[in-house]
Amino acid sequence: MTKLDPAAPAAAVGERRAWLGLGVLVLPVLLVSMDISVLFLAMPTLTADLGPTASQQLWILDIYGFMLAGLLITMGNLGDRIGRRNILLAGAAVFGLASVLAAFAPSPAVLIAARVLMGIGGATLLPSSLALISNLFPDARRRATAIGIWTAFFAGGSAVGPICGGLLLHHFWWGSVFLINIPVLAVLLVFGPILLPEHRAATLGPIDLPSVALSIGGILPLIYGIKHVAAEGFDVASVVIAAIGVGLLVLFVRRQRQLSEPLLDLTLFTRPLFRVAIGASMVGMMSLAALSYLTSVYLQTVTGRDPLQAALLGIPMAIAVFVCAMSGARLGQRFGVRASFTLALALSALGNLMLFGVGVDGGLGWYIAGSVIAGIGYGISFTLVSEVAVSAVPAERAGSAVGISETSFELGNALGLALLGSLAALVFRSGGNFGATLSDTVTHSGGDATVLHAARESFVTGMHVATATGALLLIAMAVAAWRTAGRVQDGAEHRNT
Repeated sequence: MTKLDPAAPAAAVGERRAWLGLGVLVLPVLLVSMDISVLFLAMPTLTADLGPTASQQLWILDIYGFMLAGLLITMGNLGDRIGRRNILLAGAAVFGLASVLAAFAPSPAVLIAARVLMGIGGATLLPSSLALISNLFPDARRRATAIGIWTAFFAGGSAVGPICGGLLLHHFWWGSVFLINIPVLAVLLVFGPILLPEHRAATLGPIDLPSVALSIGGILPLIYGIKHVAAEGFDVASVVIAAIGVGLLVLFVRRQRQLSEPLLDLTLFTRPLFRVAIGASMVGMMSLAALSYLTSVYLQTVTGRDPLQAALLGIPMAIAVFVCAMSGARLGQRFGVRASFTLALALSALGNLMLFGVGVDGGLGWYIAGSVIAGIGYGISFTLVSEVAVSAVPAERAGSAVGISETSFELGNALGLALLGSLAALVFRSGGNFGATLSDTVTHSGGDATVLHAARESFVTGMHVATATGALLLIAMAVAAWRTAGRVQDGAEHRNT
C-alpha cells in the first residue's frame, strides 16, 4: 500500500486557496482597465446630458489615466512597505466611493473630480494585485500562468470596457457605467481579507517623500503640456508647464541615484528585456487607446450605430486580446522573449494598418479583421511585459517594479488619447469648416447631407492618420525589440532576471 503524504491535503488546500485568491485579485484589475475605456461609448450621451466643452471632454477621458500614471510608482512602493493587501483594500474603498460620485455627477467639473479620485484608488489596485501574485505562487511555472490570467483580465478589460458600456447604455443612463463597479468591489472587500495574504517588506526603510513629490510633480505637468500642445498648438504657457515637468523629473532621477532605497530602481533599465518591455507597453497602449476610442466614435457617429451595436462589434477584438494574453507567457518560454515581443508588436501594427480599408460607406470587415489581428498582438505583448516586471526583482521589491511597468501602460494610454487622438482631431478640423468634434458638427449641421458627408470623410481620414502613426510606432518598437534584446542571448537574460 502506498503511504500517503500527510502534507498533501494541506498543499492541495493551499493551492486551491491561491487560485481563489487570484480570482479575487483579477476583479480590481478588470475594473481599473475597463474604466480606461468604458467612457468611449458613453461620451455621446454623457455630452448631451452634461454639456461639457471639448476641453472638458478630453479631461473626463484623460485625467483618470494621468492620475494612474502619476501615482503607480508611489503606490507600488507604499504597498511594499505598509502591506500590499492593506493598500489594495483601501484603494478599493476609494475607487468605490469615487464611482458613486461619478455616476451621479451633476456637472462636468464634478465628474472630472470623481475621475481624479478613481485614478488615485486605481493606482493602489494595480501594483498591489500583481505583486501579490508572487506571494500566492512561489513556483515559477504556476506564477507565469497566474500572471497570464492577470494580464488577460487587465488587457481584456480595456477591450471589454466599451462592450460593457454599450450594454449598459442600451438599458440605463450613462452613470450606470460607473455603478457597475460597486458589486465587484464589494466581493473584493468581503473575500480579500480571507483569501489574500498580507505582505510587507520588513527590510525596506520609510518611503522617500521628496521622491514622491518629484515624481508626481514631474509626470503631471509634462503630460499636461504635451496634451495642450497636441490639442491647441504651441504657446508659452504649455511649453513652460512641460519644461517644469521635465526639470522635476530630471531632479527625480538624480535623487534616485543617490538613495540606497530609491523610489524608482534605475538599475532595472540596465536589463535589455526590461527596457524592451517598458517601451512595448507604452507604445502598445498608445496605439490601443487611439484605436479603441476612434473606432468607437466611427461606429456610432459615422456609421450611425447605437452604443449596443457598436459594442457588439468590439467582441472579436476583446476575445482575441483575452485569449492571447493567457498564452503570452507560454509563447515567451517556447520561442524566447525577443522573438515573441517582435512578433506581437508586428501583429499589432498590421492590425492598425488594416483600418485603411475602413471608409464612410463600408469596410466593416476590414475593421473586424484588423481589430482581431491587433488584439492578438496586444494580448501577447502585454503578458510578456507583466512577466518581465515581476521576475526582474526580488519578491520584496515586486510592487516597485510592477509600479514602473503599470506606469508605462497608463502613460501610454494617456498619451495615446492626448497625442494620437489630438492628431485625428487636427486632421478632422483641417478638412473643412467643422465644429470642435464630429459630434458637434453633426448636431449643428441642420441635417445638411453635404456637410455631414464631408465631416464624416474628414473624421475617417483623421482616424487613418492616427492609427497609421500608431502602427509606425509599433513597427519602430518591434525593430528596437529585435535589435536590443538580440545583443544578449535569451538564456543569459533569463539567468539575470
